Amino acid sequence: MAVLHTPDGRYIVVRGRLWRAANPHLPEAERQRLVHELMTARRAVKTARGHHDADAEAQAHATVDRVKHALGERGAPWWDDGAPDLNRHMARNTPYAAWYAAHVDGPAESAKAP
Repeated sequence: MAVLHTPDGRYIVVRGRLWRAANPHLPEAERQRLVHELMTARRAVKTARGHHDADAEAQAHATVDRVKHALGERGAPWWDDGAPDLNRHMARNTPYAAWYAAHVDGPAESAKAP
């Protein structure tokens, strides 16, 4: 299943919830490097949990957080037009509600986001 992105590209939708997308202005090579680092850190979290190593898990979580900030998925929004950050909001409770309903329930009268 393809990832559903909001029309403005700021969010992906997972189980009805908006999650901030990576900054599309990152150079592709940098984005790929960061994604690789993120996946490595996530695997390190899993390994540390499996070994009950709280220190290693904390370090891995810190790396995940640092990389997500670098990708633009956490921290200050990467856009600068003053639009609010709706990260983690349910799509149906945001200005994207009509657009989301059109993608989940079929065509709607208004499918445009702000």
